[in-house]
Amino acid sequence: MLSRRIVRASPARLVALAANRSPIVQQRRTFLPDQLTGRGGLFEEKYPESDYPHLSDAEDPEMNGGYINPPRIKRQHRDPYADWWDPQERRNFGEPVHEDHDILGMFSPYEYNWISPGKGLAQIGAFIVAFLGLCYGVKLTYPDKVSYPREFEGGLLQELGGSGAIRARQSGDPDP
Repeated sequence: MLSRRIVRASPARLVALAANRSPIVQQRRTFLPDQLTGRGGLFEEKYPESDYPHLSDAEDPEMNGGYINPPRIKRQHRDPYADWWDPQERRNFGEPVHEDHDILGMFSPYEYNWISPGKGLAQIGAFIVAFLGLCYGVKLTYPDKVSYPREFEGGLLQELGGSGAIRARQSGDPDP
């Protein structure tokens, strides 16, 4: 049995099987003509590589192709009443957009800077103290039990189930 497996897995047999296989045909999945996909010459003529600036690290420290970024200021901090071309985004026509516009734009998370961290912690602490004070005040005044136990004449023996039932408090019984 082992000899049959060895013969089945011999390299010569695998090479013979690979030679009989049909060649793999790779499909081109595009609707664009060859000159637009880079297989022709029109793309290279239209966008030559020599026009792209090749800058050194000293000339382009941010490695963004020489793009000059405007200052890193969130759009929410700009004047909302200024005469903007796009009032919602607080931007003028033709104004360059920062590289991190997704973080600095109007639709990024709002930055709460109207209060300092120390004052915010003091307000949270004041709320906790007020809440715990209210809980303690309710605990002091909440009626947990009746102020004085009720007494019934005859102890409600019949009403509570007869002579074998637990007797209700009667007058003269010691206080609980």
